[in-house]
Amino acid sequence: MMTQPKNLEGSPKELAGQIAIVTGSSSGIGEEIARRLSGLGATVVVNSSSSIEAGQKVAESLENNSIYVQADIADKQSGQKLIDTTIANFGRLDILINNAGWTTLVAHHDLDALTDEIFAKTFDVNVFGTWSLTKAAMPFLSKSTDGNVVNITSIAGVRPVGSSIAYAMTKAALNHMTLLLAKSCGPVRVNAVAPGLVETPWTKDWQNQHDNVAKIAPLRRSATPHDCAQATIALIRNKYATGQILVIDGGLTLVI
Repeated sequence: MMTQPKNLEGSPKELAGQIAIVTGSSSGIGEEIARRLSGLGATVVVNSSSSIEAGQKVAESLENNSIYVQADIADKQSGQKLIDTTIANFGRLDILINNAGWTTLVAHHDLDALTDEIFAKTFDVNVFGTWSLTKAAMPFLSKSTDGNVVNITSIAGVRPVGSSIAYAMTKAALNHMTLLLAKSCGPVRVNAVAPGLVETPWTKDWQNQHDNVAKIAPLRRSATPHDCAQATIALIRNKYATGQILVIDGGLTLVI
């Protein structure tokens, strides 16, 4: 008879001893995920590409000797530094949260406004950077007893919506990358959280978009960083979940 693993779900320190990297965690979704992981006992490596002071403050406020590492994941060497620094400090890696991303508002019908520069930057950060970092992390995640990757994607990867066509294309790529890595890299588990519009510092000036979501989504509001963090933790906790794209959009994709 198969022995069931000890169930620590719900324990305040159920992730004690685990090391987690959360990219783009100086604010918004990433910060909330970092705080939730830390609260559950994990040691968190906080990261940002430019908001250094904010990232340092987040790391200092967390428990379990968490640290901050500045790195732009769009730069392969910088992303490798993030992995190397984590291993040098803690000797292991158990959880990688790929949250860092970039976008800018470009109307889908305005093809000329979607310049080559915007297109390239969106892919450099969202796809190529995430891929390179995950590839560099995988040898260490594979040594963990429960290695985890959670990609923060978007409903723009499953519906023709989003801040730009380029952004939607990158999120679709990340969703498919999630499935391919889950199939190929087990027993490391690879999942994704795909939120709708989220209330973050990045979208604080997007009031029209938030108002539109509140009008049509069955749950009548945009997502919050807390919603995204809850979904991320749920995927980490379920040790038989891999290759899942967990949509959290208040039912928005049911009506668009």
